[in-house]
Amino acid sequence: MTKAQLIKELSKKTGIGKATVEATVESFMNIIKEEVANKQTVSLRGFGNFMLKRQAAKVARNIGKNEAMYLPERFIPKFKPSKQFSNKLKKLKAV
Repeated sequence: MTKAQLIKELSKKTGIGKATVEATVESFMNIIKEEVANKQTVSLRGFGNFMLKRQAAKVARNIGKNEAMYLPERFIPKFKPSKQFSNKLKKLKAV
């Protein structure tokens, strides 16, 4: 599902205009991005947590050139689903 499809579906289910829903979704995403960028965890009960994960510095290999490369420490965004969400996904059958 794309953002446009999400906005359309939310608008249809809530009866709120697409422009209002789009502004709300954009604001929601911007707040999450800002908070995670400020190293804050955003917790949505029943859904999950958005957070930053520290990835340690390491030495990697460039196989094509057969040389070592240093990768500095960095932070990556992470989503951890809630137990309710994880349990719902575990009940899905593989297709």
